[in-house]
Amino acid sequence: MKPEKFLLEMEQILEQAGYSLRKERGSFRGDECIMEGNKLVVVNKNKPIESQLGTMGRVLSQIDLAGVYIKPAVRKRLEELWDQLAVTPEESPEDFELE
Repeated sequence: MKPEKFLLEMEQILEQAGYSLRKERGSFRGDECIMEGNKLVVVNKNKPIESQLGTMGRVLSQIDLAGVYIKPAVRKRLEELWDQLAVTPEESPEDFELE
C-alpha cells in the first residue's frame, strides 16, 4: 500500500473514532488535543508523509479502536507502523479480532 493511500485510510479511521483532522503549517510535530470539546488531531503538512503517518499512528495507538472497522490490509500496515514507533495500542488483543 502506497503511503498516500495509507494516509487517507488513517484519516478515515480517525474520523470514525470521533476525531477531526487539521493539517497545518508551522514549526511543530503534531499531536492530539481537545479544543472547545472537540477531539482534534493536528498534523504538520510541511513534514514528510512518513512523519504525518507517525503522528497519526501514535494518536491511534492511544485511543480505543474497538468500535472502529479497519480493513485487514490497513490493520496490518498500522500494526507494522506501531512496531516501528515502538508503541502499544491501548486496547487488548481481542479487540483486534474480526467477527
